[in-house]
Amino acid sequence: MAIVIKSPWELERMAETGRLHTEIFAELEPLIRPGVSTLELEHFVVRAIKARGGVAPQMGYQGSYPFATCMSLNEVVVHGFPDKRLLKEGDVLKVDFAFTYQGFTTDMARTYAIGKVSPEAERLIRITEEAFWRGLEVMKAGNRTGDVAATVQEFVEGHGLWVVREMVGHGVGRSMHEDPQVPNFGKAGQGPKLRPGMTLAFEPMVTLFPAKVVILEDGWTASAGKGNLAAHYENTVAITEAGPRLLTGSPRSVAVR
Repeated sequence: MAIVIKSPWELERMAETGRLHTEIFAELEPLIRPGVSTLELEHFVVRAIKARGGVAPQMGYQGSYPFATCMSLNEVVVHGFPDKRLLKEGDVLKVDFAFTYQGFTTDMARTYAIGKVSPEAERLIRITEEAFWRGLEVMKAGNRTGDVAATVQEFVEGHGLWVVREMVGHGVGRSMHEDPQVPNFGKAGQGPKLRPGMTLAFEPMVTLFPAKVVILEDGWTASAGKGNLAAHYENTVAITEAGPRLLTGSPRSVAVR
């Protein structure tokens, strides 16, 4: 699959998709609390997508993914199924879903602390988000995906955490998954060159301890193993002559040093 370069018009369409996508996350966030099930959150997202005239591209993906969202708890990194279990104090929840509107798709994920979490969990969430912003700084035309990857890996591992190797970011736009891959580990100077008009789902995934991520029996749930914790932070980013442009989410909060 070739890398798809979007026209200025296409970038504006994706920006509108991303604006609506970000709205859904903003409306969902107050509902994420102890005593609520992830299946309830899934149902809310489905209604919110339909209310905006959008489509949930994950539903039926590869003929088998049965939900509009991924709801990944604690040691699950990505692709967790929503279910009837109630969220409880201390849980770490990753919410990840793509959104398609008028033919254009954006991808977005956030990690939420449920009530009061451990200091280790709080730090993991914070470092993972900051890794995104560090990587974003080098997502400039002329740099390479390896420059982004090396920046994320150096920052995360410098804080004693582990970058997930088995899952990576990707191009997004006309399809939910496009070229190129956007890993969070690797060597600077390697990988495809970033060009204006590229649109990328950039998504650092980090665990508390080193882990080999395994897929569970449902064929989707990606787990870092009992006793571990995972965090995930994702936005859709456009490469422009003026620098990286966020198509989902909002500007950074306080930096982590």
